[in-house]
Amino acid sequence: MLNTELVLAAEGAPNPVVPHISEIILGLVAFLLLLWALRKFAVPRFEKLYEERTAKIEGGIAKAEKAQAEAEQALEQYKAQLAEARTEAAKIRDDARLEAEQIKEELRADAQEEARRIVAQGEAQLQAQRAQIVAELRAELGRNSVELASRIVGEALEDEARRRGTVDRFLAELDAGGNGAAGSRN
Repeated sequence: MLNTELVLAAEGAPNPVVPHISEIILGLVAFLLLLWALRKFAVPRFEKLYEERTAKIEGGIAKAEKAQAEAEQALEQYKAQLAEARTEAAKIRDDARLEAEQIKEELRADAQEEARRIVAQGEAQLQAQRAQIVAELRAELGRNSVELASRIVGEALEDEARRRGTVDRFLAELDAGGNGAAGSRN
C-alpha cells in the first residue's frame, strides 16, 4: 500500500489529503480576519464584562465582609448588653432580697412590740380587775364581818369610821396571817 501512494504522488495526481495552496492562503486570510475581528470587537467586550463581574464579585465580597464585621460588632454589643442586663437583674434580685429581709425584720419587730404592748395592756387590765375585785371583796367581807361581829358582840357597829377601822385591822391581820402561812408552806 505504501508503494501505491508513492506511485500516485510521482505521477502528479492531486493528493486528496493535502489541500491546494490557494485554499491554504484563503483559509489563512479568513483566519487572520476572524482573529482581527475577535481582537477588535469581541475581546474588549469580554474583558469589560470580566472586569465588571470581577468588580461586582470583589464589591460583593467587600460588602459581605463589612456586613459580617457589622454583624459581629452587633453580636458583641448584644452580648455586652445581655451581660449587663443579667448583672442588673442579679443586683435587683439581691436588692429585693435585702429589702424583703429588712421589711420582714421590721414587721417582726413591730409584731413583737405590738405583742408586748398587748401583754402589758392585758396585765394592766388584770391588775385593775384584781384591784377592783379585791376592793369589792374587802367591802363585802367588811360588811359581813361587821354584821357577824354585831351579832356576836351584841352591839351595833353603826359608826362608819369605827367600822372601817375594825374591818381594815381585821383584814390586815388576815393578810399577815395568810402571808405567814404561805411563807411557811414554801
